[in-house]
Order: sequence, then C-alpha cells, then structure tokens
Amino acid sequence: MPANGSRFRRTAGFTLVELLVVIAIIGILIGLLLPAVQMARAAARRTQCTNNLKQFGLAVQNYQLLRITYPPSICVTKGVTSATGGNWSAQARILPFVEQGSVYGQVNFSVPYEDPTANLPDGTPIRTVRITTYLCPSDVHDQPRFEDGELVHYPLSYAVNMGVWFVWDPSLNRGGKGAFFPNSELRPASFVDGLSNTLCAAEVRAFTPYVRDGRVADATLPASPQAVGALGGQAKMGPELMKNTGHTEWCDGRVHQTGFTTLFTPNTVVPGQGNAAGFDIDWNNQREGKHLTVKTYAAVTARSYHDGIVNCVMMDGTVHPISEDIDLSVWRALSTRAGNEPSDGNLFD
Repeated sequence: MPANGSRFRRTAGFTLVELLVVIAIIGILIGLLLPAVQMARAAARRTQCTNNLKQFGLAVQNYQLLRITYPPSICVTKGVTSATGGNWSAQARILPFVEQGSVYGQVNFSVPYEDPTANLPDGTPIRTVRITTYLCPSDVHDQPRFEDGELVHYPLSYAVNMGVWFVWDPSLNRGGKGAFFPNSELRPASFVDGLSNTLCAAEVRAFTPYVRDGRVADATLPASPQAVGALGGQAKMGPELMKNTGHTEWCDGRVHQTGFTTLFTPNTVVPGQGNAAGFDIDWNNQREGKHLTVKTYAAVTARSYHDGIVNCVMMDGTVHPISEDIDLSVWRALSTRAGNEPSDGNLFD
C-alpha cells in the first residue's frame, strides 16, 4: 500500500476496443445520414432552379405586356451578314424583369453585344456579367469563359424554345414553329395550341460542345442522334473546358447559345463523329445572320444536371419537371405554338 494510504485507482477513459466501437458507430451514422443530406441539397437546388425558371417565364410575360409582342430570339438584318447590331438575345431583352434593370440600362440594342462600347459604367463588358437568374445551382460549370486569359463571356442554364428542327430562313425572313425565332413579332394569339401547352424555356448545360456551319441540312428530320453527328461542320470543342463554347454567351441570340430545339428528348446523347468523336454535342448547320440564303436547322438538346428530368417553363409561366423518358412526339408537340396537336392532360400531373 502506498505510504499515504491511498490505493491505486483505474484511470477513467475508453479502452481501445470501446474506442473502435464508437468510431464504427459514428461511421455507420454518417453513412446513413450522408445520402439524406445529399438528397436534401439536391432538392434545394431543384427548388431554386424552379424559382429561376418561374422568374424567367414571368419576365417574358411582362415583356409582352409592355411591348405587345414577345421578344425575338435575335434581330438580324436581311441581306447583311456582318454584325449590324440587334444580335442581343431574348434573355438580354427581358433583363429589367429579372431585377437586372441596371445592366439593361447600359445595353444599346443598335450595336452588337461584342461592340467595345457595350460596357457597364465601370468598363466591364456586359457580356461578361453573371446573371444569377439565368444559372441553375446544379450546373457544374457556373464559371466565366476565358479566351487567351481574357474574360469574354458568361454562360447560362436556361434557353428559349426555338422549335423542333427548322429555326430560320433568311431569304424569306421566316422563323420556325417555336415560341422564339429571329425578328419574331409573336403575340398571345399566335399560340393556337395555348400558352399552357407551349414551351417557353428549358434547361441546357453551360459549356456544351457543338458543331456549326456545315451547311448540309434540309427540312427532313434526322432519323437519329448518330445521323446528326455524321453531318459534320466546324467543331467548337476540345479536351479543355474553354474550348466547349455552346451555351456560354447569354448575350448571343443564336440557337446554339441561348436556344434549344426538340429534335431529341431531354438529356439525349448526341455523339459527335470525326473530329467531334467522344463528345456529346449540339449541332447547327448555319448560324443565324451569318449567311444570306442558307436556312438554319439545329439539334440543340435540352439537358440538365437533375436526375432524370429537365425543368421547363411554359409560355403561361407555369414550371414543370419534364422526364427524359417523355414520348418524343409529345416533346416535339410542346415546342410548336400552332401545331394543333392533341394535348395530354396528364402530362404534368
């Protein structure tokens, strides 16, 4: 016995076995909770995406109430292929109605968005401004686009409905069957199918690889995604993110930047071929306003980072998640404003 008469006592604490058991229990709990946390975060992002599209749809409606017509996808001048002004997107035209009046106030729609004078008062090019409402919180490429180290554009996640395949005929100044096309002056009465049955905008992915200006296309719908990939053209893509320039310019009103078409159902993979092999691409045969006679046809697919769906807003301002498994004929019917197609009353249930 110690001299002071006290006895040895066991030091309080965990044994190694107890510690390992506690660690194992904590690991199990984390494993159980993590999926729930991830699901909650994904749900929150989907909700924010839905809210963004709701604001988008209301902005289009408010524009129409003020201007009588809905905004065009872009304004182009017949008989001219060089930049003459007016090539701003529908997204640029509705800026005041998505709480971006200060940016809109600096836009001169008589000059191109690339013009050196198209700046904010502090000298920031308007095309580089991040517009929060136009970006889905799930888009993994919410980041500026650089060229040779210079900031040149900011992308977007929401594109306007430009029909199924045919977009624009410069010779006749005639657009497709969608809700938006160049120089359009559509009114609510133009939507024979009903505003609630016609798509206004849908999700797209920023920095999408695309092929353009191959000029080989006609009114015949390509039979498959592989058939589109075989059409060829100028590849705007590469292993580096900044080479994949589709949907990276919210100011540009051309279909590969701020539009989509319904040739294929949402999230369809369109495999590139040749120098585009290995990429999931968008495609157009001729950019609007870049040729005097060649018509524009486009396969620009709605895509999202939400599992199994793409969020869309209709022309009446209602927002719906559309399954990537939607019947192709129904998806195409939703993109035409006056196709007289029968509507599916259960589509949005």
